[in-house]
Amino acid sequence: MIERLSHVTILVRDIDEALDFYTRKLGLVKVMDSSMGPGERWVTVAPKGQKDVEIVLQKPSPAMHGEKEAKQMLKQVGKGTTWVFKVDNCQKTCDQLRKKGVQIVREPETLPFGIEAVFVDLYGNPFVLMERPE
Repeated sequence: MIERLSHVTILVRDIDEALDFYTRKLGLVKVMDSSMGPGERWVTVAPKGQKDVEIVLQKPSPAMHGEKEAKQMLKQVGKGTTWVFKVDNCQKTCDQLRKKGVQIVREPETLPFGIEAVFVDLYGNPFVLMERPE
């Protein structure tokens, strides 16, 4: 049976530029950076202190996925599904991210379930910032 979610993958064009964005701009921490053979790496990041789910920064490559599959996967970069990050103050988080050059595409809005805003990563993948009432 399924026990829990442990990793989610985001497709990237360049692991180092993605790692820089996710750590320097979003403030996530690098959890793992391991070689998987010549030119291949397993790189994960997560919010500081989060131990149960990691984000895999995956660059599609012919060596790992085959030529045809890698080309198809590269076409999906920037077309990821929307993930939600819990924040304690949506407006403050947006202001901090904006100062670091992160594009906020929807300003904080009060909805029946909380306050949410949307930003995009360096490839255009959308992410929700969610502030839930206590």
